[in-house]
Amino acid sequence: MNFNEYPIDSLMYITNRPEIVFTHGKGSWIYDNNGKRYLDFIQGWAVNSLGHCNDGMIEALNSQAKLLINPSPAFYNEQMAKLAGLLTQHSCFDKVFFANSGAEANEGAIKLARKWGRKFKDGAFEIITFDHSFHGRTLATMSASGKPGWDTIYAPQVPGFPKAELNDIASVERLINAKTVAVMLEPIQGEGGVIPATREFMQQLRELTKQHNILLIVDEVQSGCGRAGTLFAYQLSGIEPDIMTLGKGIGGGVPLAALLSKAEIAVFEAGDQGGTYNGNPLMTAVGYSVISQLTAPGFLEGVRSRGEYLRTKLLELSEERGFKGERGEGLLRALLLGKDIGNQIVEKAREMQPDGVLLNAARPNLLRFMPALNVTTEEIDQMLAMLRSVLDSL
Repeated sequence: MNFNEYPIDSLMYITNRPEIVFTHGKGSWIYDNNGKRYLDFIQGWAVNSLGHCNDGMIEALNSQAKLLINPSPAFYNEQMAKLAGLLTQHSCFDKVFFANSGAEANEGAIKLARKWGRKFKDGAFEIITFDHSFHGRTLATMSASGKPGWDTIYAPQVPGFPKAELNDIASVERLINAKTVAVMLEPIQGEGGVIPATREFMQQLRELTKQHNILLIVDEVQSGCGRAGTLFAYQLSGIEPDIMTLGKGIGGGVPLAALLSKAEIAVFEAGDQGGTYNGNPLMTAVGYSVISQLTAPGFLEGVRSRGEYLRTKLLELSEERGFKGERGEGLLRALLLGKDIGNQIVEKAREMQPDGVLLNAARPNLLRFMPALNVTTEEIDQMLAMLRSVLDSL
């Protein structure tokens, strides 16, 4: 079907999109309306944790769709219970609330922290967040985010989110006062340019929050669910947060997110939190398939191995081309270009013939890599060969 035959004009404008329509995909490859294929190292912004159209996910969708899709969140269903149990079994948390997006999970974390502060900390409500952080696109999560310019788009912001500097514990300590209820951070700032919080900083933060009786919230919407090489990124630092949010990879491509907390923090009362589709069995059945595959013997070891392989190859490319190195964890990595050519590379890589490659420039001076967690080393090599071809053409 020709691009102009699609009713594109009916879609509300929110961003610039190339004149292609994706029609189908499998694994690390996605195809457009012209039949061209692309090696996908974006995977829906770290969403498709098992690549396109994973067989286990398809089986879960098909089986559950024949049984029960949405009985209402006012009732228990089998799949929500199974997935909640799997998540608590493999984490330090006791309680789970399911949502539909990472922003909604983060909004829930903000509500939960404020509710806890009202009950146990004299109404404390401020949550310290970080410059260059990204927590979602609701009004509260935009206010919590440290993305430059977001303080004016939909002003006035929701108050109560003072900003500290990542990996600077003194900057956090300066902001703590009687109104502080929590510190919230991404263990790896994805949208900010793949900037990991150091192990030392995460441990200092945990100690500081305990010292002041305030909560530690980790936003693992992008870094969780195997992306960092461990099931959850907080595990890299050997700490236990009070609250965690998940999104993106937990659904492997379907709209699913989760808010997890320790039992003593789970203080919602009837009517405090909800949502029409929250915990519906169709999505949680898929989530159960995804987490089951991620926790299968050897899978995460494979992610770490392929992450190290990608790291090594990016460092070789950096040295070869005079770039500024790389950073990240697992299969969430960035190549530091040292100059603002990221967007040019992304466009040329997509337009390559006969096959294209989908890359992302989270910032103009770097490329971000978010392949499927089951990407092969051969596909990594293929991506790097295509990237070299693009760099040659600049």
